[in-house]
Amino acid sequence: MFDDIRAAEGTYLDRHSYRADAAALRADPAMTGEVWKLERSQFFYETGDPAWEAFRSGDWDRVLEIFESERAAIRGEAEEYARLGLRLRRLRIVELPPTSYLRWEMYSHRIFVESGFEIGVLDAGRVRWFERERPLPELMVYGGEVVYQVHYDERWAPAGAKRVDDPALARAAARTVSALYRQAEPFMEFFEREIAPRTPEPVTA
Repeated sequence: MFDDIRAAEGTYLDRHSYRADAAALRADPAMTGEVWKLERSQFFYETGDPAWEAFRSGDWDRVLEIFESERAAIRGEAEEYARLGLRLRRLRIVELPPTSYLRWEMYSHRIFVESGFEIGVLDAGRVRWFERERPLPELMVYGGEVVYQVHYDERWAPAGAKRVDDPALARAAARTVSALYRQAEPFMEFFEREIAPRTPEPVTA
């Protein structure tokens, strides 16, 4: 199924166009139900993100301050998903020990969970059989109708997405990600065991 998504024909969107397209899709009254987000890479380059820049400079207190300042907006985003009849669930694949990036990201994810979003964490060993040739793609799956294969540049900075309008493929993707999500650990359990005890280290990449 993942190879089918990679091979599928679709519309290629740059970063700005992808964000606008996904926002329009969420606002479409016909689009309801589950939205799945699959994240596999252990590192992303978060260019332009103030919390990311603070982390790179080693200012962890500033990172936490920025994350906390985003809480109200994230709660509003969760409420907007609910108002639109959408349920976003995020599956984060992790390798242990967690990278510096993941330790940073998980503090952001904690705010998302505390604000009403659902995130499951799955050990990378559980997906190895999908990855005989290459890692899982980064995906967004909307309502069993549309799949976005999210693209990144050579630094792993966001670079847009390929939109695939294939309901059968979208439903297959949703079933597969849902099955993996059922194996996942609740986010806060993972956070308290693997993230909170570790002292964050600045990202240097």
